[in-house]
Amino acid sequence: MSAPHILLLEDEGALARALDRRLRRDGYTVAVSETLANAKLAARRRRPDLAVLDLRLPDGYGLDFLEWLRADIADIPAIVMTAFGELDDAIAAMRLGAVDFLKKPLDLDALHRIAADALARETPATRAADTSRAATGTEDNALIGDSPAMRAVAAQLERIAALATSDAPPNVLITGETGTGKDRIARVLHGRSARAEAEFVQVDCAALPRDLIEAELFGHEKGAFTNAHRARRGLLAAAGRGTAFLNEIGELTMGLQAKLLTALESRTVREIGSDTERDIAAWFVAATNRDLATLMQTGEFRQDLYYRLNVLTLHLPPLRERGEDVIALAEHFVTWTAARHGRAAPQLAADARAALRVHDWPGNVRELRHVIERAVLVHADDVVEAAHLQLPPPRGAVSRAAAASRSTAAAAPGATLADNERELIERTLAETRQNISEAARRLGLSRGALRYRLEKYGLDGG
Repeated sequence: MSAPHILLLEDEGALARALDRRLRRDGYTVAVSETLANAKLAARRRRPDLAVLDLRLPDGYGLDFLEWLRADIADIPAIVMTAFGELDDAIAAMRLGAVDFLKKPLDLDALHRIAADALARETPATRAADTSRAATGTEDNALIGDSPAMRAVAAQLERIAALATSDAPPNVLITGETGTGKDRIARVLHGRSARAEAEFVQVDCAALPRDLIEAELFGHEKGAFTNAHRARRGLLAAAGRGTAFLNEIGELTMGLQAKLLTALESRTVREIGSDTERDIAAWFVAATNRDLATLMQTGEFRQDLYYRLNVLTLHLPPLRERGEDVIALAEHFVTWTAARHGRAAPQLAADARAALRVHDWPGNVRELRHVIERAVLVHADDVVEAAHLQLPPPRGAVSRAAAASRSTAAAAPGATLADNERELIERTLAETRQNISEAARRLGLSRGALRYRLEKYGLDGG
């Protein structure tokens, strides 16, 4: 089991170094940040088990960071450091979830005791994670779904994971639309490989500011550029013998692509401001939602880097091609959301299941998760119904129903759009002798969309 990871947010250099040394001596891994901006990058890069933070920082206020951490990352325990006269701020921090505070000048032995106590406590976040895994029967490296498309992904994933044993394992490129879960698949791939006990370091190429991404990837020496107050190892080296996951690789500039290509070919990196090279041993996994072949043709992506990355490819299908997986995923997200917020998990009503099946899911699994989270949290009922999902009508349904309405309006004055749609479906079913496939074809619907309407209107589909 890996050592607890602590995020230390302190802008006073001497104090930060003293705290860093003591925490490492106590057996923790530590990420030191001097500004709120860098602390957010560090928290996204690796979720901390504990945050130790000053309240007064060059680019903001520690309480703002604490609020952001709880909202965007997790309900992580925090210890705040306060100077004389900041007791009210410390109390405010406790209301935001801080577990304790330390007065300056700091007693390092007190920090040792408080940190150990904070990490030993069961937090809402850890309870939710444990409860969710127990309730769903899934672990962090489990795949959800049994469609033919996902069975093929699972089989390919196992074959690729088995190849990560060598000192220079083949690079992997994960492709798929936005929201298909490429970052999760990368973590599963890492978790199923021989490198599972080592670090998994994620680099979000689209999220990092362009003026910071080179330093984040490759590291830098002290004084290499403005605000480089200390030397810092880059993420490619920080992954050690684990996995370096480069998410949205298509967003890198051509200059960074060239430098990354050199790193992949030589298995070394040169930190900014350094004359020496550092060996890297990580397994490189990249992901993109863009068509890199097209980007090569337009001169936006290097051909040599593409072939270097694309040794093994793992393509994730969109959710609309995964059939009943949408229901399995929805049930998983219902249980996960309820457990995370200490609620009993509601059931999915039949009309909700039907609505989930016919929606196109342009945002894929990410969209589904948000839809389910909203439904569970906003409607505190025992059952999630179709209306709770707030999904738009299936594409084309409104125009087809409107056409039906126009054709029958004279015969049925005052009839609603739904009345006319129901009548059109009944007539088409009668004409096709209850043949669902033929009726769906004539109506311009998918079989799933037609079955949704049959359930909605209480019609017998034969």
